[in-house]
Amino acid sequence: MSTAAREGIPLNSPNARRLARYLHERTAEAGRMLYVKGKFISEDVDLSPKQIGALMLQLQGAVPNLEIEKWSYTGATTSRVETR
Repeated sequence: MSTAAREGIPLNSPNARRLARYLHERTAEAGRMLYVKGKFISEDVDLSPKQIGALMLQLQGAVPNLEIEKWSYTGATTSRVETR
């Protein structure tokens, strides 16, 4: 059973899959690691910053080969995203 299935993470959700795919693509372009704020990527993934924030928490530890960590809060939550 996958980590996502054990933890009940909705990776079958279109929004979760879209965000995970976007993060994989962006980390590949960035050279393995990047920092993101939901309010800056919301148009790219067609989700609100609030939806992105909730999904980022759910995707932590649930997406193979992707490490997502809440990094800081200055005006909006910043997440560090890195491929493993």
